[in-house]
Amino acid sequence: MPKRPPPGLPTRQQILDFITSSDTPAGKREIARAFGLHGNEKIVLKALLKDMADEGLIDSAPGRAFHKMGGVPKVTVLRIVDVSDEGIAFATPERWESDQPPPKLRVMEQRGKRPALGVGDRILARTEEAGAGWRAHPMKTLARGEELVLGVLHREGDRLWLKPVDKRERRDWMVSDAGEADVGDLVLAEKTGRPPRITVKVTERLGDPFAPRSFSLIAIHKHGIPDVFSEDLLAEAERMARLPLGEGREDLRDLPIVAIDPADARDHDDAVWAELDDDPANPGGFKAIVAIADVSFYVRPGSHLDREARKRGNSVYFPDRVVPMLPEILSADVCSLKQGVDRAALACHLTIAKDGKLKDWRFSRAVVRLAANIAYEDAQAMIDGTYAGEGADMAATLRPLWDCWAALSRARDAREPLDLDLPERRVMLDEKGRILSVAPRERLDAHRLIEDYMIAANVAAAKALEAKKAPVMYRVHEPPSREKLVSLKDYLETFEIPFALGQVVKPATFNRIIAQVGEADHRPEIMEQILRSQTQAYYAPANAGHFGLSLGSYAHFTSPIRRYADLLVHRSLVGAYRLDPAAEPTRLSEADAERMDVLGETISRAERRAMEAERETIDRYVAAYLSTRVGELLETKISGVQNFGFFATVVDFGGDGLVPVSTLGDERFRYDEAAQALEGEDSGTRYVRGQLLTLRLAEANPITGSLRFELPEGGPGFAPRRGGKDRRTPIGRRGRPANIRHQGRKR
Repeated sequence: MPKRPPPGLPTRQQILDFITSSDTPAGKREIARAFGLHGNEKIVLKALLKDMADEGLIDSAPGRAFHKMGGVPKVTVLRIVDVSDEGIAFATPERWESDQPPPKLRVMEQRGKRPALGVGDRILARTEEAGAGWRAHPMKTLARGEELVLGVLHREGDRLWLKPVDKRERRDWMVSDAGEADVGDLVLAEKTGRPPRITVKVTERLGDPFAPRSFSLIAIHKHGIPDVFSEDLLAEAERMARLPLGEGREDLRDLPIVAIDPADARDHDDAVWAELDDDPANPGGFKAIVAIADVSFYVRPGSHLDREARKRGNSVYFPDRVVPMLPEILSADVCSLKQGVDRAALACHLTIAKDGKLKDWRFSRAVVRLAANIAYEDAQAMIDGTYAGEGADMAATLRPLWDCWAALSRARDAREPLDLDLPERRVMLDEKGRILSVAPRERLDAHRLIEDYMIAANVAAAKALEAKKAPVMYRVHEPPSREKLVSLKDYLETFEIPFALGQVVKPATFNRIIAQVGEADHRPEIMEQILRSQTQAYYAPANAGHFGLSLGSYAHFTSPIRRYADLLVHRSLVGAYRLDPAAEPTRLSEADAERMDVLGETISRAERRAMEAERETIDRYVAAYLSTRVGELLETKISGVQNFGFFATVVDFGGDGLVPVSTLGDERFRYDEAAQALEGEDSGTRYVRGQLLTLRLAEANPITGSLRFELPEGGPGFAPRRGGKDRRTPIGRRGRPANIRHQGRKR
């Protein structure tokens, strides 16, 4: 048992020590009891624990027990993921929502008291931190779940083996039952057996892993993304699609409302219109409408469609397909706002002052008939006067939108939101799904225009619901934690850029750093590091503001076709402002209103799942695109440095690859964590984030999406000095693995 601490309000370190040393789960009640806190002291403790969670020091487990951030709850459910040939089982937490990879715990089995554990088994266990690792002491064996592996079959000798597609999985598995699958097939397989003989049994053959559209299929199966609608659900979607638009809608069909979207957009949630306001009370101001697909009219609370949309959380977009939140008849047809067709919309009417601030707003259920669906590039060309295609006369309709946007831009500039202009990769495919090109996506004023109109509508939705004290599903982006700010400070010091930790950090704080850097070569790396210092946005009914946008109240309202959060906001607006059709409830249900916190957690997890699946698929396409260039020298930029080597990104295409430190020569390399650099102790060779290098592409694996680089034989390396001229330094000879010294803070 831990030594009982002295009474009185504890310090952060005392709380951490107590949580870590406690033999039982430590919640607020246990902490208060341990330190003898009463009355108002408990209120102060609650605030202190919240601050510690915000700072990234602690996290809470189910049941409200606390554990050290990055750690594991004292008692939790674990899943066995590996068993060594000696019979030692390793497990990971079944519930793990951190950005960091889940830890592997060594399971301390009491032999003879329970059957040996196998891969896929689930246990309730008491956990403890031991040195640099974790141990788990089983308390109870739970119902066993299957552990599926996605991989490609290959043959060695007379046996079939499965090579996992997950680049983190370094072990191939012997196949005990391949079913109808054969060498080269992409398959799903279940781990079976007990040590020392764990094998896999193929449960589903998915086809050729190199065929067009397979890369997204890999991500869909790996992350368990639902991609098939049942016949019953499709039938329900067909019925709802035939609904008449209903009486009582505001008729906006005479307004030249337009939708501006990517040229390859699969659905069209939003459309916009603006004109000068003729109200003398708003001189120089504008009236604008942001019309959003009225999905809540077709997807009713509690319906089969609603349950499926909630399970999916959002649509997932891949280069070769979209996995929609709603069936195609709704997402791509009836709900999608299209030119010349009557569509149901929830309209946000905005009154915008000359300085771009929102003066007023109202919401109505409307019927719209778009004047046009325009691609971003075409809209920009129309405004620039360079468009020569059909519909050039739309420029007159677009001009008031651009004039109003100039006002919105002034308000945005006054707010000083976080301004990080980092490139986004775009994979272009031909009609057969083959890769044509991988290139950064062009950033136009037309993109910024639509973003600012959407932000204005999202703010109006949040404030309109707050005015009625109605439930809001906020889009929350909290300020960076102190731990991340400390890391950023250490990094900026290597560029001789000061960063004070005691200041009140605002988005403008980071913008000033970027402005100070100017157009220096390391500008992209500074912006990337600032991005890494930010917290991850999430959905919740408690308002904590949106730090990045520098907004106090912000909700997602503008994409209900592809985001369930927006659908919840629509339903809440319908209820708060009595926009229900007669006798047809489309408002937020009481049950959903009471569990908005749970819904927020659910859709936030679905969003993170989609983002990871989309990112991995892009990596696979990039690897496939580069697979024909293995052996070639490519221009790269170092994107990350660790003690085991550095990662480099191909300048023209993206895609990260590792250069292991063992290939850098036979001298000792020192790892400087603050500067994110490796430096040779003898030669002075320095590898630092942002450095440009010519590297040879040694491997490109489209299945895992991984790349591997190596230094050119005898090639020179460049080592830029901080704040000075570059110097040429020799690359160490390739040979024995390099030794590493680690320099910097412990995490």
